[in-house]
Amino acid sequence: MNGTLNKVILIGHLGDDVKIHYFENGNCIGRFPLATNEVYINKTTNEKITSTEWHNIVVRNKAAEVCEKYLSKGDRIYIEGRIRTRQWTSDDGTSKQTVEIMATEFTFLDVKRNADHKDNQSAFDQQKKEDVNNFVIPKENNDDDLPF
Repeated sequence: MNGTLNKVILIGHLGDDVKIHYFENGNCIGRFPLATNEVYINKTTNEKITSTEWHNIVVRNKAAEVCEKYLSKGDRIYIEGRIRTRQWTSDDGTSKQTVEIMATEFTFLDVKRNADHKDNQSAFDQQKKEDVNNFVIPKENNDDDLPF
């Protein structure tokens, strides 16, 4: 047992639409920023303070396609995943690093309603429910990710 666990749970709002990139082998990756807020009262000034933390979310393959299809900027989502730090060298030769959340599970928390298109929205909601309910993110067979 290695005694470690890499798990993140977030509920937040999309800061932008999902950006998806397709590869030659047919796989794809989707990325979007997620904002989480903390609200507290400054005890000395009695002022309400809101602090926003931004997270870089990454979804792969079918999950990316489902997110691109149903999510848009401002939507609220529940995400479970793991933290990954990625490093690369930019075109100008400088070393870059970013921290990402690799999503393993998600649930859409906003239900979009449009009174003018109630029948179309019902069909849209039903298709969305089927897509999400039939979706399972495949587990990677990597013993290093096991918490035991």
